[in-house]
Amino acid sequence: MTAYIDTPTKTLVTPENKTFAYREISTPATVPVIGLIHLSGNLDNWDPTVVDGLAQEHQLILPDYQGVGGSGGKAALTIQGMAQEIREFIHALGLKQVDLFGFSMGGFVAQEVINQEPTLIRRALLTGTGPRGGQGIGDVTKISDRSLAKAIFTFKDVKTCLFFTRTANGKQQAAKFLKRIKARQTGRDRSIGWSAYRTQLKAINKWSTESAIDFSQLDLPVLVANGDHDAMVPTKPNSYNLAKAFKNSELVIYPDAGHAGVFQFNEEFVKKANDFLR
Repeated sequence: MTAYIDTPTKTLVTPENKTFAYREISTPATVPVIGLIHLSGNLDNWDPTVVDGLAQEHQLILPDYQGVGGSGGKAALTIQGMAQEIREFIHALGLKQVDLFGFSMGGFVAQEVINQEPTLIRRALLTGTGPRGGQGIGDVTKISDRSLAKAIFTFKDVKTCLFFTRTANGKQQAAKFLKRIKARQTGRDRSIGWSAYRTQLKAINKWSTESAIDFSQLDLPVLVANGDHDAMVPTKPNSYNLAKAFKNSELVIYPDAGHAGVFQFNEEFVKKANDFLR
């Protein structure tokens, strides 16, 4: 199996005439896993250790959102709009049912995909994320802007502050993670443009003001996972409330870990996720 850092980027044009850039890495599986990345993220922001680990047992398909990276179009104005576009992408692939792996904003989008077309989803991994209208989600713009300014001033990657704790262990894990996501040497995806980034922030802010989605009637199995100190989407109460929103859910909280807890604890998460998806 080709490692994720060597996996070529593909393109797909949907019947709605939308062009998506995506990467596919797989072990043949009946139900593929669609990965939905975080705010401002592109195909190179996935932790290759996690992707490769999940791909040992599953087919992973990881698309760029519209207006991001190699995908065409403009960034959707709402989280619901992003979800609609991801559904168009899934259907254009000819898939009848998928599993979802949403991280951060990708977890917001995954919830809207479930809400819009629940029969399309078999199982879902919702990580580093929270429910619509969740506590503190409206602060993402403020936190992101402040952290970006700090990163520019200190010549550090913004994810160092946003994704990991500031303990000695957190700083060490941040350095390891950044090394992993920068390992790809050729064919790297384009970084998000400023306009698309601000559009995504506005979409998150709007989503934070809306009522929670009622998932109580769904039997969908959901794994919710996060670090115990998420500065972006506060772990308490969001991870706990999200798990409670689904009647068939499991919650995993990783110690001394932040927003990217599932990447910090990549080996543990891969084992848990593979067991869950299996």
